[in-house]
Amino acid sequence: MVDLMAQSPLAGMGSIEIGGVALKEVDLGPLTSVAPFQRQDTALSKALRSAHDVAWPAPNRTQGKDGARLIWFGHRMALLAGMDPDPKLARFAALTDQSDAWAAVRLDGEGTDHVLARLTPLDLRASVFKRGHTARTEVQHMAASITRVASNGFLILVFRSMADTLCHDLTAAMRGVAARAAD
Repeated sequence: MVDLMAQSPLAGMGSIEIGGVALKEVDLGPLTSVAPFQRQDTALSKALRSAHDVAWPAPNRTQGKDGARLIWFGHRMALLAGMDPDPKLARFAALTDQSDAWAAVRLDGEGTDHVLARLTPLDLRASVFKRGHTARTEVQHMAASITRVASNGFLILVFRSMADTLCHDLTAAMRGVAARAAD
């Protein structure tokens, strides 16, 4: 009998640092999509606040912090990251486990916005895309979620099947930005 072992999407790749920008895989813990039932938005937000100390996020915003975050994920959709949902939430929303569907990385350091500018059409300058802002967008050709989690830090999620491609593209952009800075 084969003894199978679960692996992270990037199989514990460690950290890659180029030109002062660091890329590393992060384990967000449980991931659950939350979609409120019709006319249950207010009740859901109250239940989220009571159970997890987060409220329903405004479009393109997050609630909470590392280990307990609710990320806006599209029209009437959010991603609960870092905790199992309280079973009481099922009265107000459809809850779907997404834990094995997504790969998550952190991009940190001076120049992260320049690295991402090579890969996404978003304006990610700190004056425009502030901490707590999030967007569903493209990174190169991949559907992604980008969230600013620090002044020079981003959380990036892509479908698990695209994890290696994301790291390849980010590493190439990091090299390009570092080479330009060295000139």
